[in-house]
Amino acid sequence: MTYRAPLDELRFTLEEVAAVEGLKATGAFPDFTSDLTAAILEEAAKLAENVLSPLNRVGDAEHCKLENGAVTTPTGFPAAYAQFVEGGWQGLQFPAELGGMGLPRALGVAVLEMIQGANLSFGLGPMLTYGGIEALIAHGTDEQKELYLGKLLTGEWSATMNLTEPQAGSDVGALRTRAEPNADGSWAISGQKIFITWGEHDCAENIIHLVLARTPGSPEGTKGISLFIVPKILPDGSRNDLRAIGVEHKLGIHGSPTCTMEYTGATGWLIGGENAGMRCMFTMMNSARLNVGVQGVGIAERAFQQALAYAQDRKQGRAIDTEGPAPHAIIHHPDIKRTLSLMKAKIAASRAICVSCAVATDMAEHAEDADERAAAKRREELLTPVAKAWSTDIGVEVASLGVQVHGGMGYIEETGAAQHLRDARITPIYEGTNAIQAIDLVGRKLNMDGGAAFDELFSDIGQTIEACTTSSHPDLPPLGDRLQDSLDAMREAVDWLKEVDMKDRLAGATPFLTLAGETIGGWLLCVGAVAARRRQKENIGDPAFAAQRIALANFYAEAVMTLAPSRVDDVTMGSEMIDEVGFGV
Repeated sequence: MTYRAPLDELRFTLEEVAAVEGLKATGAFPDFTSDLTAAILEEAAKLAENVLSPLNRVGDAEHCKLENGAVTTPTGFPAAYAQFVEGGWQGLQFPAELGGMGLPRALGVAVLEMIQGANLSFGLGPMLTYGGIEALIAHGTDEQKELYLGKLLTGEWSATMNLTEPQAGSDVGALRTRAEPNADGSWAISGQKIFITWGEHDCAENIIHLVLARTPGSPEGTKGISLFIVPKILPDGSRNDLRAIGVEHKLGIHGSPTCTMEYTGATGWLIGGENAGMRCMFTMMNSARLNVGVQGVGIAERAFQQALAYAQDRKQGRAIDTEGPAPHAIIHHPDIKRTLSLMKAKIAASRAICVSCAVATDMAEHAEDADERAAAKRREELLTPVAKAWSTDIGVEVASLGVQVHGGMGYIEETGAAQHLRDARITPIYEGTNAIQAIDLVGRKLNMDGGAAFDELFSDIGQTIEACTTSSHPDLPPLGDRLQDSLDAMREAVDWLKEVDMKDRLAGATPFLTLAGETIGGWLLCVGAVAARRRQKENIGDPAFAAQRIALANFYAEAVMTLAPSRVDDVTMGSEMIDEVGFGV
């Protein structure tokens, strides 16, 4: 099954749902036009469809190989990476004055979805480099930027995040890697890091490792962590004292080298100041969290496409109200249609959340008005944990449904459906587990700026409810009613969470994030339905596509948003009922 980039869906989400055109008013993107958006997406689609997608199964079958500290990626990966570099894709969303294309991050997210959907294992390499670039831009010295940014922006060099150690996963404050000062102002880094994505490979000329470590006399816990730039190849051309000593054998993403890295007095340079590692790390992590959410969307899209193609081809049984001799293609069976509809609707909702988060990120940085920048930053911070967690949950759910549509053949590796599920399963785990995202949402984000982020969100949802309920299209007022019910449920959950102690709040964190994802995703589908109705009235675009977007929103409203009241019961269960289950602790 080949991958086809969902260009119509991406453009509609960018332009009509997330209103990316509003970024023009900032003046930050003078070359950004609708025509350029179309051209960028079409060229990225060619890379995804023709170069990366054919290597997806190759990477899954071959895995990565480690010999004498060197990692060999699967057949075709280095050549594909060279084409990625030649196209300048790594620098698309970074400032032109630094060597990037100077285009919005929102457009970068759309391109990233295609890359991840085509080949998740390959896409992880460039995705980690994004975080390294952003950390350097935000915290690097002028000398560090001069040394590293140019090659990272072209993709000639790649970057990694070295956070995790055997005893320090989500509890990053427990790390033990040491940094000792050298006489020349550099540092000697010693320690072992695990689960380092693209930590060693044969695609880029150099790998710039961003490594968390402790300096002598630093405070305990997260307050005593510093971040260091530790290149594989030093500025003088010599090899640094670091190497991969293992490549993990994983459930999925076999084409992505996940390395155990050993540093034995490797030369590094402090970035962001001593004991400022957590601040620098979160620059990388916030970038990665949205991008991982985009991975969820991409793998879900690919799983959906394969399930749809299989359902159109596989003949079994006699379908209701279908003419012609049996057996009929299973796409005609109502339950299969419902499953595919649910897959498509949740993909559209999660895509809208991720792209909207990226637009908020762009506005937070570039809007001319300070109040507008602050409001956009609040929206970005509210949407980031939802984009990461809910979208990756959807990725796993849709990939699992894809296996189900295939039936027994989905459980057989040759069809490829199982690979999507195996690949997707890591996304709710890395870059902060989804439970951590939920804790962030009910912890820091709930009362951020006196609750302004949620108040502003609820106000925007209310405007869409009014647009739906006052529409002349017969399908839109019911949408408004369903969205109102979902909004009311989310308000009730927020009010309860604000009143209870932290133990009860944490007990309800994960179901609250699910409620938030389903409500925000439904809201954005309703925004799309309103835009589609306007397109119909003004004879813009394909009328069949507009009608489908309205139908998709209505299906989602009935299949997903009707669950909102029961989600509130789950959120407000409280910790006592959970404790009563008992685990001997």
